[in-house]
Amino acid sequence: MAKKAQIIKTDKGLALKIVNPNAAGIDVAATEMQVCVPADRDGENNRRFGSFTKDLNEISDYLLACGIDTVAMESTGVYWIPIFMLLKDKGFDVILVNPRDVKSYSDKKTDEADAEWLMLLHSYGLLKPSFQPENLARRIRNISRHRDSQLEQAAKAVHHMQKALEQMNVKITNVLRDITGVSGMRMIRAIIRGERNAEELAKLADSNCKASRETFIHSLEGTWDEDHLFELEQSLENYEHFQHQARLCDMKIQQIAKQYAAHVDMERPELKRSKKRIAKKNAVNFDIEMYAHALWGVNTMAIPGVGPGALLTLVGELGHDFVDKFQTPAKFCKWLNIVPNNKISGSKVLSSHVPKRMSIAGQAFRQCANAVKDSKNLMGYYFRRQKAKGGHRYAIVCTAHKIAKIFFSMVRDGAEFNEKLCAVDEKQLLEKKIARAQKALDRMNEKLRKSA
Repeated sequence: MAKKAQIIKTDKGLALKIVNPNAAGIDVAATEMQVCVPADRDGENNRRFGSFTKDLNEISDYLLACGIDTVAMESTGVYWIPIFMLLKDKGFDVILVNPRDVKSYSDKKTDEADAEWLMLLHSYGLLKPSFQPENLARRIRNISRHRDSQLEQAAKAVHHMQKALEQMNVKITNVLRDITGVSGMRMIRAIIRGERNAEELAKLADSNCKASRETFIHSLEGTWDEDHLFELEQSLENYEHFQHQARLCDMKIQQIAKQYAAHVDMERPELKRSKKRIAKKNAVNFDIEMYAHALWGVNTMAIPGVGPGALLTLVGELGHDFVDKFQTPAKFCKWLNIVPNNKISGSKVLSSHVPKRMSIAGQAFRQCANAVKDSKNLMGYYFRRQKAKGGHRYAIVCTAHKIAKIFFSMVRDGAEFNEKLCAVDEKQLLEKKIARAQKALDRMNEKLRKSA
């Protein structure tokens, strides 16, 4: 693993030590790769390569021939991904750098200068690496994100169905909370098949529906315009297509998850199931709880608010060894963007807003926090206390921060979830409030006694 900067004492004062002598720098572009190695490794130490697969293999062979073991590169668009993953598979320690962190070093902006500065700064350990999961975790992440995009497209198709029904004045959205449920889909498919009798359509409603049969009949009387029926039919086909694509994504993720669990191949304690009630709509179609346990050794789904969807996102976004890349839970939460960015000057806090920066893993923890807002457990009580203090958004960030810290600590320490450690006991909190109120009352009685 690449080392960080070290300061040493010399006869001339303090100096930086070369901590990564076998470092190289790569400036990435769409059509070419500029590779720089230390000057003593090759007469032409700053070379330009192409970006085809054969060129990437040549870069790997060149780095091996030069005795390189660690490589730094900038995250340029998506062009860095093929060379990054290839070098990782070849056994190189590769770090990805935010271009913003190195753009001000070189005087003249050229590919050769950028590659040389990356090599030089990395050799002194001055580059801050961006967090990147393992390659197998990255594959899960890619398909998980693709799955989310398929579900987003399915949701848009549902909106189009609702719009087509409303334009025909078919008001089943007024009596059904979700038209993609059993009753709604029966009715929509019957309408597309040609059924126009409201009474016959109302018979398709499930017996558990709260609305009366008469209400259903009134809501299913429409104008049946030909153009809107065509829109409804195509929107339904789109919805079913994207739902099918999401299920195919689940199958592929499960396949990669099996490979990943076999790749980690560590002894894990027996899985203690969380026994949570899982929502059926858009649910992950395989046992993600088992695979997450195989990677981390603890059942993180036992944490309140953490469901299969969030767990799938976290497996792909973090990988099995994320605790080795963050020294503390605080640094992990900062990367997740669920802590305030305190700006301090003159010992005064000038600003403490959470930065407007997208973090998919952080978003997953926020969703977990939102899931406990009405829960009757210690995490739910904590959420509502924070909401009373600062509002809903404040409570989301505070609760997401607490869940993320518990998540990190569980994986790092190999400890199963303990509810008593996640929040203050509600009974103890009420007892403390009563004690404070009693002290205040005693002080008021004492003042009243003295003034009498």
